[in-house]
Amino acid sequence: MISLIFIAMCCIIVFQLFNLQVLNSKYSIMADEQGKFRKVIYPDRGILYDRKGRAILQNTIIYDLMVTPSKVKGLDTLALCKILNIDTAEFRKRIVTAIIKNKSYRASVFEALLSEEKIAKINESMYKFVPGFYLQERPVRDYPFDAGGNILGYLSEVDSSFLLRHAGEGYQIGDYAGKTGLERSYEKVLMGQRGIEFWKRDNKNRLTDRLENGKYDTAAVAGQNMHMALDIELQQLGEKLMENKLGSIVAVDPKSGGILAMISSPTFKPKLLTGSERKKHITELLLNPALPLLNRSVGASYSPGSTFKTLQALIGLHEGVITTKFIVTCTGAFYGCGSGNPMKCLDRGTFDLKNAITISDNTYFATVMQRIINNPKYPNVDSSLANWDRYIYAFGLGHKLGVDVPSEKRGNIPTPAYFNKTYGAGHWNYCTFRSVSIGQGEVDVTPIQVANEMAYIANKGWYIIPHIVDSIEGGDKFDMLSKFKEQHKAIDISDSVFETVHDGMQGVVERGTGMGAKVEGITICGKTGTVENYFRGVKQENHSFFCGFAPRENPKIAIMCVVENSGHFGGTYAAPIVGLMIEKYLKDSISDPKRKVQAEALSKLNLIPPRIYKELRTRDSIQHVKDSAYLIEKGFIKILKDTMGLEDDDNTDDLIKLKEAKQKEDQQKKKDSSLPKTNKSNTEATLPEEQKMPAVKDSSQ
Repeated sequence: MISLIFIAMCCIIVFQLFNLQVLNSKYSIMADEQGKFRKVIYPDRGILYDRKGRAILQNTIIYDLMVTPSKVKGLDTLALCKILNIDTAEFRKRIVTAIIKNKSYRASVFEALLSEEKIAKINESMYKFVPGFYLQERPVRDYPFDAGGNILGYLSEVDSSFLLRHAGEGYQIGDYAGKTGLERSYEKVLMGQRGIEFWKRDNKNRLTDRLENGKYDTAAVAGQNMHMALDIELQQLGEKLMENKLGSIVAVDPKSGGILAMISSPTFKPKLLTGSERKKHITELLLNPALPLLNRSVGASYSPGSTFKTLQALIGLHEGVITTKFIVTCTGAFYGCGSGNPMKCLDRGTFDLKNAITISDNTYFATVMQRIINNPKYPNVDSSLANWDRYIYAFGLGHKLGVDVPSEKRGNIPTPAYFNKTYGAGHWNYCTFRSVSIGQGEVDVTPIQVANEMAYIANKGWYIIPHIVDSIEGGDKFDMLSKFKEQHKAIDISDSVFETVHDGMQGVVERGTGMGAKVEGITICGKTGTVENYFRGVKQENHSFFCGFAPRENPKIAIMCVVENSGHFGGTYAAPIVGLMIEKYLKDSISDPKRKVQAEALSKLNLIPPRIYKELRTRDSIQHVKDSAYLIEKGFIKILKDTMGLEDDDNTDDLIKLKEAKQKEDQQKKKDSSLPKTNKSNTEATLPEEQKMPAVKDSSQ
């Protein structure tokens, strides 16, 4: 019996040894994990260079604190909480979040982008927190010029919804991806490929040597560098000139389509959205009623005002309904639709085409479009308007151009289908939409479209899709740039037609409404615009528009500027701003002391509409819990994100707290439902879609 018991025990021991070492991998994995460490190496993202080879977006190193929840046992959590300035409840919440997002046995970000002070303190006490915690190096963006925030965009950590949308693209929890701007558009080019290093651990969980001298390591591959058309000094000047204003400047090289500058005001310094304070700054920017995160250059639309008249001239001449010598007399208003509520004009007199462009006469261009729409060669107003639409689309309006900056809007060009739906087939005519002839009413454009329109006119009938990125080092592996090499020339308009329009536009700057754009030694062709607009049905101060190109012969820059609600004509503020931008680009500097003084005066000029300050005061009160809940109730945050093209995972802790506050408020309302309700007035969000009334509007100049 003793022998049998001894043999049975030996068999059990042998079987268990076989089970532990061959059949069951659990302890093998545990021993393996205890003895080595798998370290992810994040690659440097691609560097962005401006047109003169200056790096405007590069990399620096910062650290994330990573946690593996299953290894957080017996650690000095109080010491860690003290360093991170959090309480134990927040510690537990983060651990649970990490498990939900990425399982307990995988490493997740516990606190991202640590400050230098926190890194120093954690390094000093790291022995207390291993093996559950470790520091992960991460390249983050650095901005030598701290300009172009709306263009460059920012990065944020991916979450489960992002991983679902981008399944199979190599992302995992803890990675960062571009969320706006060029970081988003060229994410595939800039991201690079992660590497892996395997390290040995000693019995105190300290990293010692590379496992088998790096035999199993995989090297990280840096993202591709990109060269841009952007001129960073021109960008800086534009941002300075647009300080304390709402609006946009867009400058394009008409020959290449390269975007030389793209200013959206107000903007933000890109450094605010990197580092340990990123979430706090995003919250502040999201709640700002002036919408600094909105890239107005591509994401806001405006009535173009009198800048639209140049296109009416091109269509009228090419369609043959007018000649260059065609004259119109203005006695104070356009009476082509009868004497009831006539469309006023500021300039009385008789004008031919060139002088009508120079003076910006409303009656002249209302008459031109009336002739286009009532052209007898088309059987009805539907077909003539459809033909007019064909021209406008060919000029680059009414549709997305396809620029390489995200969140581009299409603008709006009225169609027969729209008027048939609105008024009924056969119940509308030219007089229904006469304001369109002078760039008001149902027509909307984006700033990038207006700059491209100027490039089209400068090139006498063609354009290349505007774009920021010119080339990619190592080749265009994803075929992202080929569409920016093609000329678009849908309609063959003769050079003589363009020359006539150029004559009128040159007159605008030399003796007309745009004399503020004059630059000594440079022949500039331009056009002013004064744009009526409405906010929630209330008439606002006019927008100031100016657009043009220079020099007239062999144009090198096509540019536009809009200053929202400036309350003055296009020549008052927008024209001088454009003149300074043209001078800076073509002469490489502004050397005249008087011009420098003018630039300083424009930059200090505050044209922020009073309603923005009112809403800023309301926002300050909204920071209180009950008022903050109003933002959630009205869907304010969601609307803002939709407007600015932000993804759902761009949440911040502060916004989550707002939602929690709303839920608490709802619960309290249920308890107090029997009590009488009090009226409460709240200020709604400021959104670009609400800037105009749907009704047809008239304007002068």
